[in-house]
Amino acid sequence: MRLKFCSLYSGSSGNCQYIKTENTTILVDAGLSGKKIQQEIVNIGEDPKNIDAIFVTHEHIDHIQGAGIMSRRLNVPVYANEKTWEAMFPLIGEIKSHNIKILEECQEVGDLTIMPFDISHDAAHPVGYNIFYNSKKISLVTDTGCINEVIVNRLMDSDLMLVESNHDEDMVLIGPYPWPLKRRVLGEFGHMSNDTAGNLISRVVKRGKEIVLLGHLSKENNFPQLAYKTVENILKENGIDVNPGIFLDMTYRDKSSRVYEI
Repeated sequence: MRLKFCSLYSGSSGNCQYIKTENTTILVDAGLSGKKIQQEIVNIGEDPKNIDAIFVTHEHIDHIQGAGIMSRRLNVPVYANEKTWEAMFPLIGEIKSHNIKILEECQEVGDLTIMPFDISHDAAHPVGYNIFYNSKKISLVTDTGCINEVIVNRLMDSDLMLVESNHDEDMVLIGPYPWPLKRRVLGEFGHMSNDTAGNLISRVVKRGKEIVLLGHLSKENNFPQLAYKTVENILKENGIDVNPGIFLDMTYRDKSSRVYEI
């Protein structure tokens, strides 16, 4: 059985990633209504009742909106680190005690191994994730305002990675956001720009056959064609072939991506 991945939703209006093997199914984040998430799982031909766990990156509402209702409705455990749980408790409603799981440095769920790593965002203790199945590796990193060697190293040797490409810096600067919000988006605890995403991807792709998905695009300060072209140009400037070469693709705020099998 191959490792399956689908980005059900990715953007500032909500985030939810779907990962499946023959025996195990998890979500990373549940940032839309439980109804929308369940329907999108059905739309890709899967059954929401098979979800074994939900893993949370951080407590912002676009990542946890449906976590509580999904846990209550499907009796699913929710994993988050201790500081995230403290910040998240008032926001997601009551969850059965046996479904409140404190995230460990190396977490086993079925035949998946999930390993969090620290990122830089204005949240209690935000994380990205590495997800392993046999020799395959998926890496997810969004909602980080800066890149460090930890993030670079954790993305190395990924078969598939979802990387934030949130905004175009010029669009933020000339756009309608008030200055404090612009400063937040552009700051070290904000979000990755298209250029930062391109430079990060250029550092971590080595085999030339990786699947690279761009995600968490801002509705106001980006658009898919701009994000794609900016990242593609940076990759080509660094001698990295794209389609053919690495498979560069988009995720979407209002619909699922294609289903990838590794």
